[in-house]
Amino acid sequence: MQVDENEFFRQATIHICSSLNIEKAMQRCLRFIETHMPVSWMSLYLYEQETGMISNLATVSRRGSIPPLPSITLPKHAITQIEEEFAQWQEVKIVSSPEHDAVSKTVYQQTGKANISLLVMRLVIENKRLGALTVIAEQKDVYHAAHAELIGLLRKPFDIAVSNAIRYMEMVKFKDMLDAENRELNRELFHRSTDDIMGADSGLKGVMEMVRQVAPLNSPAMLLGETGVGKEVIANVIHYSSPRQDSPFIKVNCGAIPETLFDSELFGHEKGAFTGAVALKRGYFERAHTGSIFLDEIGELPLQAQVRLLRVLQNKEINRVGGTRPIPVDVRIITATHQNLEEMIRTRQFREDLWFRLNIFPITIPPLRHRKEDIPTLFHHFLQKKAKELRIHTLPPVTTRAIEQLQAYHWPGNVRELENLVERTLIRSRGQNENAGLEIEFLGGVEAPQDFQPVGEPNPTTLALDQAMADHIRRVLHMTNGKIYGPSGAAELLEINPNTLRSRMKKLNIPFGREYPLTP
Repeated sequence: MQVDENEFFRQATIHICSSLNIEKAMQRCLRFIETHMPVSWMSLYLYEQETGMISNLATVSRRGSIPPLPSITLPKHAITQIEEEFAQWQEVKIVSSPEHDAVSKTVYQQTGKANISLLVMRLVIENKRLGALTVIAEQKDVYHAAHAELIGLLRKPFDIAVSNAIRYMEMVKFKDMLDAENRELNRELFHRSTDDIMGADSGLKGVMEMVRQVAPLNSPAMLLGETGVGKEVIANVIHYSSPRQDSPFIKVNCGAIPETLFDSELFGHEKGAFTGAVALKRGYFERAHTGSIFLDEIGELPLQAQVRLLRVLQNKEINRVGGTRPIPVDVRIITATHQNLEEMIRTRQFREDLWFRLNIFPITIPPLRHRKEDIPTLFHHFLQKKAKELRIHTLPPVTTRAIEQLQAYHWPGNVRELENLVERTLIRSRGQNENAGLEIEFLGGVEAPQDFQPVGEPNPTTLALDQAMADHIRRVLHMTNGKIYGPSGAAELLEINPNTLRSRMKKLNIPFGREYPLTP
């Protein structure tokens, strides 16, 4: 029967290129080829020229895939035969008696098959010897030149298919390795985050109990507390203790995003959506799909962004800027704020309906001054951490007086302030006598806070109320570097209105500027 070679090539190529899974592609190709010639199974072998090793990439039969044969190293005479055949460039080789062919004999000794015939086609791409395609029939002397010519038409498609399959398998291998590394990093991040929670069994015991209750769920969690209490650390624990721990954890500081870019940053944009949108951008919510998103400083969200966030919570889908179709997202939302959202609702700065949806499970993290029993543990933790960062190998001893100083201080900057104090103290201690006790260095360079008295020693003087208030305001202004208004400003730390603070500073003769001595 006359075969239309062009149609044969077209149909076979369609089957060869139908899947990146080389076994599926070969299975489909075999079913087509057997309509034109005898074929019982097909095998692909890869050849490593440097080692003389051949490995079975895939083998398929009429019934499906066959487990690959073990790799083998060819004897020298078989390697010589392969090199000669590549040099002579024989398109397709007919092997009617495999037992008399050096290469075929070595390979098919593994199978124990007898009475077979083979068509062997060498595969080469960019002058690299990839291996061979073998078409096998379970009969003797069934292949002739016409069969070889038909299989020879498929050399280029098989060259490309095998090359792509090798790259695809390498990509899958690297992806598996990357996934394994990501899982390991996630476990490490989880352990690091839980290790950083000093006081989990004391001052933060109640907080950690609430974390254990909410972490396995998909419910939104809201973390409340002053600046520097460690809300991000608790958010880490919630995510990495949840079933979503192997999925993305996206952290967003709402106070750091310009108002004009909120929609683009949170929900993404399409190419050409606005001037400068030169490419499609996936927003934070889309990137957090199947994982968690941590919205820090949620009180800084503009009202328009609050409306869009409410729609995300209601519909579980987002719309990119310039997009025409909604995109479903599966995201667990963790929020945090140091602001009084209920007061912001009364002043119409925060939407009440959004607050009700986010405030399902609020967790209030106590300030450091309310869990002073944790200060020694925290101090030693930061001491070890900062000493390693600063490459200080021998730490000065920590005295009882130093711990008493720390516990007597009111810590308006909370844990973050303690960490900074430890770093500053270690920097100042470099080059000093290693046997001398560690000197605590509070902001302003004084030895101890004004209200510190060693245990058992009475206060020798009693300050007037205005003097005590002035000293306290100066101390806080030292910490904020003169900043009065805004996040982490003196008014916020003192929990009074900025205008009220300015009036009191004027009354107490405290100058407006950057330098504030602790005593007038």
